[in-house]
Amino acid sequence: MTLYKQKHVVAIGGGHGLGRMLSALKDFGENATGIVATTDNGGSTGRIRHCQGGIAWGDTRNCINQLITSPSISSMMFEYRFKGSGELDGHNLGNLMLTALDNLSVRPLDAINLIRNMLMVNINIIPMTEHPCDLKALAENGHWVTGETNVDEMPDKLVRLELSPEVPATSEGVLAIERADAIILGPGSFLTSIMPPLLLPEIGRAIEHNVNAKLVFIENLSPELGPAGKISLKKKLEWCERSCRGRKIDIVVGEEEHPELAGWRCLTTPLASPNRIWRHDRDKLQSVIESLLNE
Repeated sequence: MTLYKQKHVVAIGGGHGLGRMLSALKDFGENATGIVATTDNGGSTGRIRHCQGGIAWGDTRNCINQLITSPSISSMMFEYRFKGSGELDGHNLGNLMLTALDNLSVRPLDAINLIRNMLMVNINIIPMTEHPCDLKALAENGHWVTGETNVDEMPDKLVRLELSPEVPATSEGVLAIERADAIILGPGSFLTSIMPPLLLPEIGRAIEHNVNAKLVFIENLSPELGPAGKISLKKKLEWCERSCRGRKIDIVVGEEEHPELAGWRCLTTPLASPNRIWRHDRDKLQSVIESLLNE
């Protein structure tokens, strides 16, 4: 199909949601790019960051896992998670492999490309930054909270989100946005997956300047918990647009109608997987993106 060869698509986010979106874009091959959040500090990723430093690898590993189409010994190794009572318990071998390459002074993006080639993953996977940073949030009471896991557990509404320290975006990610025909935000955790890459000024500016691309927001299928669950969809769209220096989101895609979103074009369509209603169906996502690119 010529669409897959002519159009470039960039999806921004992290973890399960971005992996799902990228798997729906698999037919675009190298014309599809995922820009992945790198601020996670929980689970195996958090333990590795605490001991070894570096960026968070968990969301990148998750995306690669969902794009593996040819199971092999290599893919089984990459997905392997240790069990037992020792220090390795709960660690994912893929995280450790990427950390080892980082420790060998391999550039993070080169490390990802090495793993992609090994696992025959065609879609580009780019970390939002190659420098360690954490998510930082300001609560309504004036208290600052640092770290994704702490942000997720905030009992109060938050009024500001930023990265600490300030770090540069990966230049290849910025270039992919500049040449994209569609830029997709979500699905995924709003505060800890979608927002972190948008907090990088270079990414916000690249989205602002690419006026020819369709900027698409994909809604989640189930309500979020924590502080993200206290933010209305309208407010989330406004946060995204503010980070993109006022660039308007062109299309909001979801299963429910939103009369309150009079200022946005909304596309209401079935998105859920037939056997798990909280998870997006790859074929339905693919169909939506293709129809928007064909307009």
